[in-house]
This record gives sequence, structure tokens and C-alpha cells, in this order.
Amino acid sequence: MTAETSQTLDRGLRVLKLLADTDHGLTVTELSNKLGVNRTVVYRLLATLEQHALVRRDLGGRARVGLGVLRLGRQVHPLVREAALPALRSLAEDIGATAHLTLVDGTEALAVAVVEPTWTDYHVAYRAGFRHPLDRGAAGRAILAARQSPPADPGYTLTHGELEAGACGAAAPLVGVTGVEGSVGVVMLADSVPERVGPRVMDAAREVAEALR
Repeated sequence: MTAETSQTLDRGLRVLKLLADTDHGLTVTELSNKLGVNRTVVYRLLATLEQHALVRRDLGGRARVGLGVLRLGRQVHPLVREAALPALRSLAEDIGATAHLTLVDGTEALAVAVVEPTWTDYHVAYRAGFRHPLDRGAAGRAILAARQSPPADPGYTLTHGELEAGACGAAAPLVGVTGVEGSVGVVMLADSVPERVGPRVMDAAREVAEALR
């Protein structure tokens, strides 16, 4: 800590990060041990965070992330979209296919940024805001694959006809971006994805990840 920072705010943010990293919540005692502070400090931190709906406590007394973080999260999409657009434009123009950035939203994949190529006679219409199950389409499948693969070797995913008849897709997950789970991909009208597309999509995913770090 430095003279310019707030110890209380730092501890509150650490509480949120700890709660975000668990599916089962944490007790006051567990938080006290992890933060290295006494239980009284933790109670005060939780009470303040609860007032802003950033934390909630269940009947068993375990603290969990509150619904208030969703309101903050909605403001993240425009920032992520802006950071990703240069890489998506380059990808769309290079491949001649519609490029997209997709993020996890609950159990669904949500397209938050889409760029269509400018020089093709036809391409797949794919709009920001489009949702689909994570286990269908290259974008969602790439994210699921990354959850099970070593972070250093995420690879890419190819699909055909899962979301739209006659369309195929390629996507690679974002890697190393704290708090963001998503993928970068392309969708095209073709019988199969050309060989060079997969590696090119991986390059674009790395570019977007770098822009978001």
C-alpha cells in the first residue's frame, strides 16, 4: 500500500475477487484468514458491500457475489468491444468472412462485437447481441474446450451447420484475460473451413487478449 491508496477499498476489492473465485461462497472466518485481518474488519467490509448489492449472504452465512456486479458488468461490453474491433476488422478483411467476439453470459454465448468484410459479394449476416448455447457453434465450443485445455495451448474449434445451415465457423478462445471468458471467430458460407483460417483466428484471439490486458 502507498500513501495514495485506500487500505479499506483495497480490502473490499480483495473480498470481491475472493468471492468471484469460488462457487460456494466464503464464511467470515474463511475471508478473515485469506485477508489476514480480524473478523470485525470482514463484517464491516461485507456490510458495506451488501449495501451496494455487490455481496449477498445466504441462510448459512456464506458470502457470495451479489447481483449488483451485473449492473457494473453491463458497462464492460462497450469497452471490450472497442478494444477488440481493430483485430476483428483485420481478421474479417483477411479471411473475407464475418468476424466476431463472443463472451460468456451465463450458460450462453453472446456476440458482443461483429465485423463484416467490405470486399466480398456475400457473407453471413451475424449481429451483435446474437445468443446461442455454449455447446453449439464454434464460438461457444472454443470456450468450453479452453476450460478443459492447458492455458498455453488452447487451439481452435471448427464447426459446420450447427447454428445456420450451410455455414461453418472457426473460433479460438481468449487466454490470459482476467475476468473475461470468450472467443474470437469467423463464420462463413462454405462446405468446410480453409486450412489457414484456424491459425489466423488464433492470431486474432491473441491480439484481442493483448488489447484487453
